[in-house]
Amino acid sequence: MARARKSGALGLWMNGQRVGTWVVTAQGEHQLHYDEAWLASPLGRPISLSMPLRPASAPYKGELVRNYFENLLPDNDNIRQRLAKRFSTSTEAFRLLAEIGRDCVGALQIMPDGEAPPASGVIQCEPLSDGQVAEHLAGTLTAPAFTQADDTFRISIAGAQEKTALLWHQERWCRPLDTTPTTHIFKLPMGQMPGGIDLSTSVENEWLCHRLLQAFDIPVAKAEIVRFGDMKALCVERFDRRWTADGRLLRLPQEDFAQVFGVPPDIKYESQGGPGIRAILDQLKGSSQAPIDRRDFFRTQVLFWMLAAIDGHAKNFSIFIEPKGFYRLTPRYDVLSAHPVMGQGAGRLSSHKVKMAMAIDGKNRHYKWSEIRRDHFEQTALHCRLPDAPALIDELVSGTPRAIAEVADGLPSDFPENLAGALFEGLKQAANALRLPSNPA
Repeated sequence: MARARKSGALGLWMNGQRVGTWVVTAQGEHQLHYDEAWLASPLGRPISLSMPLRPASAPYKGELVRNYFENLLPDNDNIRQRLAKRFSTSTEAFRLLAEIGRDCVGALQIMPDGEAPPASGVIQCEPLSDGQVAEHLAGTLTAPAFTQADDTFRISIAGAQEKTALLWHQERWCRPLDTTPTTHIFKLPMGQMPGGIDLSTSVENEWLCHRLLQAFDIPVAKAEIVRFGDMKALCVERFDRRWTADGRLLRLPQEDFAQVFGVPPDIKYESQGGPGIRAILDQLKGSSQAPIDRRDFFRTQVLFWMLAAIDGHAKNFSIFIEPKGFYRLTPRYDVLSAHPVMGQGAGRLSSHKVKMAMAIDGKNRHYKWSEIRRDHFEQTALHCRLPDAPALIDELVSGTPRAIAEVADGLPSDFPENLAGALFEGLKQAANALRLPSNPA
């Protein structure tokens, strides 16, 4: 991450109310000052659980502040560099978010200090034809499609994958203007990865994982496969947006677990020092729906192993932040299975080398997918004081045939057969493995 070279201040807003100020001093120190009116507001809440509300006279300082804002940006260096080049600025979070922070993940809007956003929820947009949407998606691969030449469309979407966002309004796709929120994220095929791994069907893969999680009653972001001309994408409805009865579009505050724990995006994996299952389950004890969230997070971890969804790091789990600091788990998102690319030979991932993003407990901590067994999940639940883990696992195992049949019955006629077959077979084998007795290790 580049270091800040200039001092400055940016205003922080949520749905038309000023939240506070983000300051970088002449010495390069990052500070967060909450606004006194926000502290007194019935809608007041922290921007992050890592920085609870406190008077402006006691600002948060240092890497904790910087890390929060770094996590609002794409953590793909190539994407950040393209954005920085477009605006003739650095890749440092303060400079980049000064340009593209009008529509971030969650509710935060970042504005020049002294400048206020328009009235909250007012829609200003430009309708797009299908051809224009196709051009917009194609431009994502060659230029920062998060922006437009007239500077009226500036958004920041965290993550490592190529993506952009648009507004669905009055039954058509639109380019939002000024600070109007986007409603849907478009994720493009990932293509060839290092080592010759072919993820050209990542759109279908993620869609199928979403459908399977839904079949197991796991809350998940709504997603559909869309095509515009030659462009294909996974269209994901943003759960951090909400339409009001009077037609306004509001942003819903949220943050990912890298932000919850105050760590930078480059240590989002537990093996790098990021939060893991124990830390997150412990944090969810404070959720406004703790029993539900803790149970569903544990069930998600078991299903991630069953699906070989190996990228479930801290940034791929989030919470809604509610007034006065109450919080709860958001739906799941960004779930991709490795089953279709696991195997031996060129362009394949060896199952013995595949690692989970978060460790599962036993006598030792287990990251390797091939080494994880049922008793490791049960031991993890025991350490986290989560009751009924054996019953939860049994429900997932017994529900696997039904879930596969339900999802298979709804597959589009042109869905890649090899992808579906590999994922379904991998899921079946994982369910069978969880039925088998195992010895603690």
